[in-house]
Amino acid sequence: MNSVVLIGRLARDPELRFIPSTGMAVTRLTLAVDKELFGEKKQQAVSQGKPTADFINVTIFGKQAENCANYLTKGSQCAVHGRISTGSYTTQSGEKRYTTDIIADRVEFIGSGKGQSSAPQQGRSIQPDSSFFDEFPDEDNDIFQPVDDEDIPF
Repeated sequence: MNSVVLIGRLARDPELRFIPSTGMAVTRLTLAVDKELFGEKKQQAVSQGKPTADFINVTIFGKQAENCANYLTKGSQCAVHGRISTGSYTTQSGEKRYTTDIIADRVEFIGSGKGQSSAPQQGRSIQPDSSFFDEFPDEDNDIFQPVDDEDIPF
């Protein structure tokens, strides 16, 4: 079974592209996932300049890819459910390179980055203005009337 669940923060802004032949959206992002280092081990790793997180490449397709590109930014926290995909390619100098990526089936937005609001980048905050409440009757014309217990059928 090839199944992965990761929770982390974006190490950089997502990159949105479209497949020319189909027009399908593809977003690539890098997720920084903390290693399970605590206390002295974490301090030791930091003092030696070793990373305390793994940086994992994630690829998302379709409408979800567009949503990720529009609503996630560097520092945003998200959960990714998907599968591991490995591959290889040969560089121009003839070296063979191996890759490991996560192909996401589902991405859940958990929180925003440090200092960022949780509202979407390209959206608006939905806050009713004061006229919104004018539609409701005032207390003198209350539409809810008390019910006598005798009138309840059960």
